[in-house]
Amino acid sequence: MEALIESIKKVVLLMPVPLFETFYMVFASTLFSVIFGMPLGIITAISEKGNIWEKKNLNRILNSVINITRSFPFIILMIAVFPLTKLIVGKRIGTTAAIVPLTIAAIPFVARLVETAIKEINPGIIEAALSMGADVKQIVFRVMIPEALPSIASGIILTIINLIGYSAMAGAIGGGGLGNLAIRYGYQGFQEDVMIGTVIVLILMVQIIQDIGTRIYRKLLK
Repeated sequence: MEALIESIKKVVLLMPVPLFETFYMVFASTLFSVIFGMPLGIITAISEKGNIWEKKNLNRILNSVINITRSFPFIILMIAVFPLTKLIVGKRIGTTAAIVPLTIAAIPFVARLVETAIKEINPGIIEAALSMGADVKQIVFRVMIPEALPSIASGIILTIINLIGYSAMAGAIGGGGLGNLAIRYGYQGFQEDVMIGTVIVLILMVQIIQDIGTRIYRKLLK
């Protein structure tokens, strides 16, 4: 029992900084990925054949970019964008530096989720807006986004959960956060209690965020 108490104390003392770093990476990259990914998803949805702003060539290019970016495993992507990371934040590794590849990885994910949410809107609602003389901008901001908001919110929560996993991988190559704690102390330091504690904290984070997301989705749905 004493050994268990000591292990818990050690994990608690080690946890605050890596936990803060994980929150910082995840929520900063979520913010940027929504800022860039949401417009990308909307444009991809409305520019497809038969939609309100049909642009076949643009749609083909956007779909290709989204598919190619999503196909990269995160670890490879993180290494591949080292030059861009260095250009933006002045260094290649670290907690702030990890936000760049995390954002790049999440943008196409958010875009595809938003595109899907837009496509799920009842076509009759859009046709009604068109019949009343609404233009593309009005339909997007007054019809599509409000109607798709519950699904978009659910997609953002899913993005946050995925980014928690990505941030743990980022920690393996100097990104900081809980992943770095697990690698340095748990794996390389042969401290199983730290590894187990990190896993438990990650599980709790995912559960809490998912619960919050479910509540938000239900409120928006009403």
